[in-house]
Amino acid sequence: MQEDFHYYATYCASILAGHSHEESLDISYSAQFVDLCSKTLLHKLKAPVKASTTQLKLEMMDSGTDILSLQEITRIWASFHFLPRDLYAQKAKRPKRYMNKYRLICGPNGDLLVKTVENAKGKSLQHAGIAMHVLADTWAHRYFAGTPSYVINNTDSEFYEIISEDGRETERKIRFRHSASAPDDIEKGLYSNSISQGSENSIMNLGHGRAGHFPDYSFAKYRYMPAWGEYRVITKDNPQDYMKAFTQMVYALKCLNGSITSFEADKYDDQVTEKYGDRLNSIIRKRQIIANDDWKAFGEELSGKTIDAFDINRYQDEYVLAGKNDKDDTFLGKFIRASISHKGMITDEIYRSGNILAGVPKEKILSVGLPGLISDLYGKKNLHGPAKTGIDTPDRQEKD
Repeated sequence: MQEDFHYYATYCASILAGHSHEESLDISYSAQFVDLCSKTLLHKLKAPVKASTTQLKLEMMDSGTDILSLQEITRIWASFHFLPRDLYAQKAKRPKRYMNKYRLICGPNGDLLVKTVENAKGKSLQHAGIAMHVLADTWAHRYFAGTPSYVINNTDSEFYEIISEDGRETERKIRFRHSASAPDDIEKGLYSNSISQGSENSIMNLGHGRAGHFPDYSFAKYRYMPAWGEYRVITKDNPQDYMKAFTQMVYALKCLNGSITSFEADKYDDQVTEKYGDRLNSIIRKRQIIANDDWKAFGEELSGKTIDAFDINRYQDEYVLAGKNDKDDTFLGKFIRASISHKGMITDEIYRSGNILAGVPKEKILSVGLPGLISDLYGKKNLHGPAKTGIDTPDRQEKD
């Protein structure tokens, strides 16, 4: 997802959940800041780099493909952007190395989502904002994994957008190019994606890089063939998924502010759909690169207040100038503590599932050493190359 949803739509959800204007700004700022809190920024602020929630392109390009580098990448992207749906998914006759990656495939309404919301309950608004970013991305990034993997994240060239016009659906083949600077062209169906790399652990095969930014557009409905599904067709309906993401955020925020006792998976705020469904659909389904203006207008109608534009520098001076013992009480200090808490929880859950791709406790490293870690990670069998795998989606049976 993009700033339109993580910042402005999250603000709207916060207002509808009963938060004040000021609280909603804090929550939405934190949700958007997840996409910007890199090690580079934290170094600049002289803040703990373990609180990083994203990686800049240059940071990733400088990263290696050794086990420690892969763990750092996975720890960030699986925790904050591609939350695994089922860490215990089962597939017969698959080597451990494959299953470790398959089980990191992102999707909504998994056990980790419930734990993400529960972990934010009773804590700061910054923690709530982080949880909303993670929740929203489970819908936009479903079917992709937050770890570099050709056999999981690669896509076939047969990639079609499904366009609805006058009540009828037509298909148009998407053309991908490899240009970091050229903007996506919605009218021509021309989008940028990562360069195809057959190397299993290439950073080009992280997340939905092979599909570019297209999965982040709320209007996008498409069918494609993912590598993990033996290149069989999957249809992804973003308008439907983004509506669920929004109404689930409202429900989750009500749980966090105490309006509802507990958070349960696959539950949504249906009252929002009944009252604002047409308005929400008009924003979500509108074919545009970014919907900031439309979400902003909706939010300001809901609260009667002005929503300031997101400014990455807004809280930096407060943090830098605060005394050593006061930094934790600043806006960014609270965000940093929430980030470390969430990342630690997700990393621990992944490790407890028997998967060390997101990291290993220090005591484990000391006890088994690097050779032992490699054995745990890869098992006795190797991947059988990047071709057809014969597995199904973790939620193929789910009907939205």
